[in-house]
Amino acid sequence: MTDTLSAAQARRIALAAQGFSRARPASVSARHIHRVMDRLGVLQIDSVNVFARSHYMPLFSRLGAYEPALFDRVFHSRTTHYIEYMAHEATFIPIEDWPLWRFRMDHFRARWAAPDSWMSTNTRTLRWVQDELRARGPLRPADLRDDAPRERGTWWDWDDVKLALEHLWRTGDVAISGRKGFERTYALAEQVIPDAILSQHVPREDAIRELTRRAARSSGVATQSDLADYHRIRDRAAVSQSIADLVDSGEILAVSVRGWDRGGRPLPSWRHRDAVLPRRIDAAALLTPFDPVVWFRDRALRAFELDYRIEIYVPAEKRRYGYYSLPVLVGDRIVARVDLKADRATSTLQVQSAWWEPQGQPGADAEKIAAELALAAAWQGLAHVSVSRWGTASEALHAALSGRADASVRRHLHAREASE
Repeated sequence: MTDTLSAAQARRIALAAQGFSRARPASVSARHIHRVMDRLGVLQIDSVNVFARSHYMPLFSRLGAYEPALFDRVFHSRTTHYIEYMAHEATFIPIEDWPLWRFRMDHFRARWAAPDSWMSTNTRTLRWVQDELRARGPLRPADLRDDAPRERGTWWDWDDVKLALEHLWRTGDVAISGRKGFERTYALAEQVIPDAILSQHVPREDAIRELTRRAARSSGVATQSDLADYHRIRDRAAVSQSIADLVDSGEILAVSVRGWDRGGRPLPSWRHRDAVLPRRIDAAALLTPFDPVVWFRDRALRAFELDYRIEIYVPAEKRRYGYYSLPVLVGDRIVARVDLKADRATSTLQVQSAWWEPQGQPGADAEKIAAELALAAAWQGLAHVSVSRWGTASEALHAALSGRADASVRRHLHAREASE
């Protein structure tokens, strides 16, 4: 028997599964970070640092302001609970999950086994990199660059060594043992992963079933495409079989969501048995484009009416919303998007553009967004917030920020008005 959910109920279930039904703590500790990771399962990493690096954002969205140094201690230390792998794109994952990804490592190895592949034609580089890591332990790429065997002839090239590290990481021979800033430190997998974890073997079908189960838990309610995309599993037949197995075991339940259709036909969907349907979602949050709530474009459009593309690679004059606009959540709706930049020289959070989304309610939502922008500025150690005139939401946000009690915000906004 298939239950029927409204679109709003499905949104609330999805947001609760992602942790947005919980109140933010007064003070954030490592325990809170681990709790968020238990819900997300993976945390996507991205290098863009216009406002804040993407992987710092999902924790801020769910927990509020926290010390970035706490993030670094939890995720980057040599004793971390987490490690990096291609579990969506490049992501942090629990270190004990390494064996779940052996099927993906084996896929990369098989794909690159052809005689004309890069790995087959660069065996000397691969061997040298592994020998260096074996002899010297974890190394930054710069350490390898400084000691590279330039005298051995023309076989060595710095770009080849960087490629070797990336290839060996994807095949699981090398692991990332930490970061200094955004620079990775590489080591042989056995130098980082405990033997008890590294020696585990998880059959491919079991791994995909477990990852599909986790995707269902983290999504709350989802279609097959949603479940496959959560961990970027391209074998849809395997995902379909996993769904059937999970239905048989009672782990997930078939549901129908009103409005979730394609070509006029309802999309088959499933709800995790532990998913909760809160009466309401009271959250307000800035979301990174790489947050699981919105990272799959089809799901964002279907569930939130958010038609989102990152415009980083779009020429400036052709951008509609801005370089790196962030979706804004209020309640169970994506109500706006804001393009933020942290101007450290002037200690200002610049709202370079602000736009209402179809579900936005300008009168009701502007104050909540303004409060979140002020919190974001404080989180990044910025004293001021400025708002440009670009976008349909800019005037409402400017007015809401002008009315806030934060004197530094008011002072900066009044200076903007005087200049106009």
